[in-house]
Amino acid sequence: MDAQGRREDLGLTAVARQRAALARERADRADAVAERHELLAAEPGQEFHLQIAKTHRRTAECHRASARLQDDFAVRAATWSGGHDVRPRFMTVVAEACGTRSAAVALIDAERNQLAVAASDHLAGSAQDLEFVLGEGPGRDAAAGHRPVHVSGPGMKSRWPWYGPSLLSLGIASVAAVPLRARSSCIGALTVFGTGPTDTGTAHLAEVAEALTHIVLLDPDADPDLYGGTDMRATVHQAAGMVSAQTGCSVSDALALIKARAFAEAVSSDTVARQIVHENRKII
Repeated sequence: MDAQGRREDLGLTAVARQRAALARERADRADAVAERHELLAAEPGQEFHLQIAKTHRRTAECHRASARLQDDFAVRAATWSGGHDVRPRFMTVVAEACGTRSAAVALIDAERNQLAVAASDHLAGSAQDLEFVLGEGPGRDAAAGHRPVHVSGPGMKSRWPWYGPSLLSLGIASVAAVPLRARSSCIGALTVFGTGPTDTGTAHLAEVAEALTHIVLLDPDADPDLYGGTDMRATVHQAAGMVSAQTGCSVSDALALIKARAFAEAVSSDTVARQIVHENRKII
């Protein structure tokens, strides 16, 4: 390992361990508050304190789940050799927590436009990009409906006429997705992909998703970049702006053109976008 790789290694490990420790501290504080309300609930007419206690117990569970993810990532980062080795992905530990190898998270805006994506491996990244390009899939459905989605086998083709067959061509046999909820809104979705039938329950996925929401948004030390593992789709949106200026069409229409070209050429939307931005490619 070279010196720079070692410094990066120690930096990732230290930050992850610090965040894990902070999450455990928050969990302990939430449990302490819950315990006080449980004692108050024992008094006549004070039963409403039980609901307050339940909320704080749930918060404590979420912080502990967050701490476990951070601890697992710290272990992975500690064994990273740096240099030319692949940088450890936080989404890899998220996928393992979900009981799979392939998982992706997509963050969206108020109009459900995909702003950023992080994936555990190439398979999850390819599947997530297909959802972005085709405009249909489990993550979009979970975010739009604010409810879990679980589809497998032929059901994928019937539910998503374009996306389903594309998933099958990648060797994916089942998908499950849950929304990332933040208070009354939805900031995205966590999706897992299986090459065979999966018994991963959406209730368990929802627990992981809740912890992930705290990590990327709600905690004071939130990290939407997920240790550098998040693709913010910046190049795609920059390319859409360039196409819009060149052709006089709207940005949304330009984005649709980029997605269509990516699908027609069987490449990622980011590949087409880089060609537009860096190679001055014209797509119409």
